[in-house]
Amino acid sequence: MRDDQVSYVVFERDRGGVGSFLLGALLGAGLALLFAPQSGAETQEELRAGARKLKEQATERVRQVQEDLESRLDHAYAEVQARVDGVKGAVETGRQAARQAREELERRLEQSKAAYRAGVEAAQAETAEPAPPEDEKG
Repeated sequence: MRDDQVSYVVFERDRGGVGSFLLGALLGAGLALLFAPQSGAETQEELRAGARKLKEQATERVRQVQEDLESRLDHAYAEVQARVDGVKGAVETGRQAARQAREELERRLEQSKAAYRAGVEAAQAETAEPAPPEDEKG
C-alpha cells in the first residue's frame, strides 16, 4: 500500500448512534473497493486491517456508550434518592406538626373540661347552700 493512498475514517460525536456509524463504515468500505487501484491480495489485507480497526473503534464506542449510560443512571438514581429523602423529611415534619397540634388540642380540651367541671361544681354548691331560716328573714 502506498503512503499517499491511506484511507481515513472520521467520527463525529453527534449522538447519531451505532446505526449511523455502521452505515458510514459500510459506505466507506464500498467506495474504497470501487476506487482501489491495487491487487486483490493487497485489497484483502487492507480490508482485514480496516475491519480490525473498525472493530476496535466499534468496541470503543460501545464502551463509551455504556459508560455514559451508567453515569446517567447513577445520576438519575442519586436525584431520585434525594427526592425520596426530601419527601420522607416532609412527611416526618408533617407528622411532628400533627402530633404537636394534637397535643395542643388535648391540652385545651382538658382546660375546657376543667373549667366546665368547676362551673358545674360552683353551680351545685350555690344551689346546695341551705336557705336561711324563716326567723332570720326579717
